[in-house]
Amino acid sequence: MRLLFLGDVVGRPGRRAVAALLPRLIAREGIEFVVANGENASAGKGIDPRSAAELEDAGVDVITTGNHVWQNREIIPYLRESDRIVRPLNFAPETPGVGWTVRKARRSETRVAVVNLIGRAFMAPAECPFRTVADALPGIHREATVVLVDMHAEATSEKVGMGRFLDGKVSAVIGSHTHVQTADESVLPGGTAHLSDAGMCGPEDSILGVRTDRVLERFLTQMPVRFDVASGPVVVQGAVIDVDETTGRASAIVRIRERVEA
Repeated sequence: MRLLFLGDVVGRPGRRAVAALLPRLIAREGIEFVVANGENASAGKGIDPRSAAELEDAGVDVITTGNHVWQNREIIPYLRESDRIVRPLNFAPETPGVGWTVRKARRSETRVAVVNLIGRAFMAPAECPFRTVADALPGIHREATVVLVDMHAEATSEKVGMGRFLDGKVSAVIGSHTHVQTADESVLPGGTAHLSDAGMCGPEDSILGVRTDRVLERFLTQMPVRFDVASGPVVVQGAVIDVDETTGRASAIVRIRERVEA
């Protein structure tokens, strides 16, 4: 089967680009399951129920999040009620929502588990993602053979480390958070597809999806500046992963980068 992971969706431009491109990508690539990181889908920081619903209507099966998930508190009831959006598993146990979910693929009865983790290097405090996912894997494997992990982290070393740690135990470990697509896609020796960062679905003429002038002002003055989402053509970045649904092992991973006019 073929999975698609889309990098961090940035604001309305990112949502609209995903809605415009995703049906064509699904048809062209034979995609059976779509995961997108949506933690920046609402105005470039956080996610709200309307933004989540837009991504789901566009064809996203599961939305992962990260450190900005609580930016809009109205997402909290949605996290409690929906099995299509997850927050990092290694947040505190009392945190609203769940850290992994299982849903069926589009054209088969194959069940796909999606796990969301958050890194600790250069990030806010969280439980150890390595120990947390190791403890959860037996229960996850009882529900699904195909398992995709979104490792939302700042440090490339931590994302590579998670790929190596989970090699042979999950189908894919794809990094998110930095909005810059890396070029290290590979299938590791144990059959786990890995990419350190999927990139973003956000405005191309920007700094990580934000208006360039605003970010440069912050760098130059060190003063608080409102980070507004940029406009113009959008890049949609991510990865397509081929997985054997009977074993859960990946056989191929290919980066994607598509440009969508605003």
